Amino acid sequence: MTTGSDGTVGKALEVLDRVASYGRPVRFSELLQDTPFPKATLYRFLQTLTNQRMLSYDAERGTYAPGMRLVRLAHAAWAQSSLAPIARGHLDRLSEQLGETVHLAQLDHGQVLYVDKRNARNPVEMFSQAGKVGPAYCTGVGKAMLAYLAAQDLVTALAQQSWHRYTPKTFGDSAALCTELEAIRRRGHAYDDEEHEPGIICLAVPILTAAGRPMGALSVTSTTRRTDLAGLDRLAPDLKDTARAIATDAEDWAFPELKTRAMGGN
Repeated sequence: MTTGSDGTVGKALEVLDRVASYGRPVRFSELLQDTPFPKATLYRFLQTLTNQRMLSYDAERGTYAPGMRLVRLAHAAWAQSSLAPIARGHLDRLSEQLGETVHLAQLDHGQVLYVDKRNARNPVEMFSQAGKVGPAYCTGVGKAMLAYLAAQDLVTALAQQSWHRYTPKTFGDSAALCTELEAIRRRGHAYDDEEHEPGIICLAVPILTAAGRPMGALSVTSTTRRTDLAGLDRLAPDLKDTARAIATDAEDWAFPELKTRAMGGN
């Protein structure tokens, strides 16, 4: 949600977020019930966003959907801010090697944004898909990133969690999670032990900057019918090697001048 200091732009972006969150074209009446804005204010925001091509309006059906300008911006963000383009080749090789589902994720305001995915040879239906947002406190990739946040950033991220109990194994508060985060830092990887979805388990590793801060996370996901956490443990070295390779490529891409200086360039 926006704060008072965000002003009109923040409120318009909140409307844009709401439209996108439906995953389908949405009617004005639905948005009116789902936002805090008066009818006239909501209509004005929708008109502005439509005029700016951030939303598209289907007059025949009376629905709003994300517009093509937003698609172009999303593509630019994916290419410039997401790890996905950098990690693509690494994910392909890891997926082929392991034969299980592989995820690439980043943190977005304390939540997990799945930016890429490779399906297992025998795919299993699960929540995570590229572009989806999931909880950080009960997913392997989320915990792997939370564990390496700076202290104040972790406090902020924990305050953004819902602590909803998805399964009997879901962490219900920050104290229990923080104990788990300490264990993750000691062993260098995180687990999702059916904490988000029954029957779904994963092992996740952080993708760290040279300063040790998370820029993303990588996971291998399976089911309790196929394996167990001990079975996934055997894959940890491969994931950690891949995470280090992605981190190196990402830092070379984002800060090429640092590498040039280190090599003695001008």
